[in-house]
Amino acid sequence: MASESVEIFIRALSRVLGWTYMLCWSLSFYPQPINNFRRRSTSGLAIDFQTVNVLGFACYTVYAAAFLYSPVIRRQYAARNPVSPEPSVRFNDLAFAVHATILSALVYSQFYPQIWGFKVSRYQRASKPIAGLLWGSLLAIGVLTIIVLVDSPDGGYDPFSWAWIDVLYGISYIKLVISVVKYVPQAWVNYKRKSTVGWDIRQIILDFSGGVLSIAQLILDSSLEADWSGITGNPLKFLLGNISILFDVVFFIQHYILYRERPSDNKHPSEAVVDVRTPLLTNEDRELPR
Repeated sequence: MASESVEIFIRALSRVLGWTYMLCWSLSFYPQPINNFRRRSTSGLAIDFQTVNVLGFACYTVYAAAFLYSPVIRRQYAARNPVSPEPSVRFNDLAFAVHATILSALVYSQFYPQIWGFKVSRYQRASKPIAGLLWGSLLAIGVLTIIVLVDSPDGGYDPFSWAWIDVLYGISYIKLVISVVKYVPQAWVNYKRKSTVGWDIRQIILDFSGGVLSIAQLILDSSLEADWSGITGNPLKFLLGNISILFDVVFFIQHYILYRERPSDNKHPSEAVVDVRTPLLTNEDRELPR
């Protein structure tokens, strides 16, 4: 009886952690577009970050939806993970992914003055490496789909050959690559400008909290099943949380230690404009907000 009570408590705690991290990550998407709207400007924000963010969360949406609702994917997952046949993807993962895709698209649209009328620097254009990543990711998904259709003896339904689940894993790794790369342009822009003004730190605080809770839920679920294939079978969720935490720490250091806000940071853009071209991954100016 005691063991059963503990299991019920752990499952309830897992659900609470899941919805809480989803709430933190979901709320983290609001400070930046609100900040842009308040300033009527996208200065301080790396466009490369938002360019790939939409694709990344669209991939996450497809991944989560398939593992939750596709009988084929769930059957293939169970066949490959017989000890723990239930995928550790939860409905809150899908809810978060859909919400993140919509909000990412919203922020990306703010770089178009004809839509919002915001001030956008002429240097805020997606860089060639990021454009290459975008189109290369789409090409990789297409190639992987063709491989499954051509090389699989039954059109991708045999879980021990090239299967549709491999396409899903490919999509998840694209999301992982995007999650790693997307933070670099913003960190680089902050470094070149020697300022984090325009990059809302509140989203980082919420993102950090969500990452910690996401990992905690995954570890709790895996320990409950007494099998760690819940982590190895869902590398996207585990690695995504760790990557987010790592870059969040970088942004904390930039904002609170290296580039602490100075009085001059509050000047009107027309009083403090210095164009800084950043050829690594993005182009951004030093235009400061009102």
